[in-house]
Amino acid sequence: MRRRDHDVVVIGAGTAGMVAGARLAEAGADVCVIAKGVGSTHLAPGTIDVLGYAPGRVESPADALTSLAADHPYALIGSAAVADAVDWFTATATAAAGAFPGYAYVGSLERNLLLPTAVGALKPSALVPETFVAGDARQLDGLTVVGTPLLRDFHASLCADNLRAAGLRTTTVSLEVELDRVDANALGFARRFDDPRWRAAFSARLAPLLTGAGPVGLPAVLGLRDPHAVLTDLQAQLGRRVFEIPTLPPSVPGMRLFEILHHALRRAGGRLVIGAGVVSHRREGDRVAEVQTATAGSNTTYAADAFVLASGGFHSGAITLDSHWQAHEQVLGLTLTGVPDAGAPRFVPSYFAEQPLSRAGVAVGPDLRATGVSNVVVAGASLPGSASWREASGEGIALASGYRAAEVTATALGAGAIA
Repeated sequence: MRRRDHDVVVIGAGTAGMVAGARLAEAGADVCVIAKGVGSTHLAPGTIDVLGYAPGRVESPADALTSLAADHPYALIGSAAVADAVDWFTATATAAAGAFPGYAYVGSLERNLLLPTAVGALKPSALVPETFVAGDARQLDGLTVVGTPLLRDFHASLCADNLRAAGLRTTTVSLEVELDRVDANALGFARRFDDPRWRAAFSARLAPLLTGAGPVGLPAVLGLRDPHAVLTDLQAQLGRRVFEIPTLPPSVPGMRLFEILHHALRRAGGRLVIGAGVVSHRREGDRVAEVQTATAGSNTTYAADAFVLASGGFHSGAITLDSHWQAHEQVLGLTLTGVPDAGAPRFVPSYFAEQPLSRAGVAVGPDLRATGVSNVVVAGASLPGSASWREASGEGIALASGYRAAEVTATALGAGAIA
């Protein structure tokens, strides 16, 4: 059995875990991020939705954050730390020259953008990739949605119909594209758009078909390696603004988000190990001393002075219900809160209603430290107190709590100043 010793081990490689790892590495800590998989970034649209609904649609996240309940993750993190996290992320994304030259995130806490989803609903988001910005419905008079029959994960007519129902003048174009059927998915299209000759030929075929006013919305496939160049070329070749509309997973913009954070982690000297799911842990008093992971070849033990738990909640399987309807945190055996009392319902019949279990998570103190464990700080979907899918707040909580978890952990370790 192999053993690795670090200052901090971060468990989970979603947005929360990668942010915490990058920030701790920037503070000078010896950090290793371990995870059984890449987390939710590859499934999510790649936007940072800080707060979209509370419960009505939120215009300004900065204003709405102050009205949340005292046990909500944002209330524990604090508005100032949320703002600092947003500033750090936008600077980090812009500086990620080694990941995607020129690519940037746009937006702020002051006002949400309003962007089309794959089905044509309008969703509020605070920070979005530059490839999404021209789709902000607040600035649109008309637009054209472009699709292709080969891409089964995006239906331009469905998207356009719902945008028209929302009051936007919308036309559609269906473009036949020559592509091997094995590549007829978001990833395959994104790889083709990275080829300047292919995207020039695509633009030449599309341009004569554009008759409506306003920008052109394409499925979110504008390049895996160089999205900034793809966007710039398409806008020049089509003579109008272009924007991406999220598709069903896998998410190309979500993959870019992961690579931005991975680049920040590596640049600061941190390490990422994927395929290392935690199977057991050992405690010494009120501290977690080490975790053991199942990896190829043999198990590996990771010992550290501090741990950040960012393994997720029910959706990732980090929190489960047993056959007796009892909830358990599976990774470190931590105490949960927000779970209904014995005999009380766990679910209600209405699918879209708030479920009694939706706000359950790991019990933490005001500094996000896990209850009863002195050296574990919790971040992301493991935290209790939010219904992120109803609030459109999941990525914002992940970013802000990962940032705050790094701050708390670095202070406890006496690591270099986080600025």
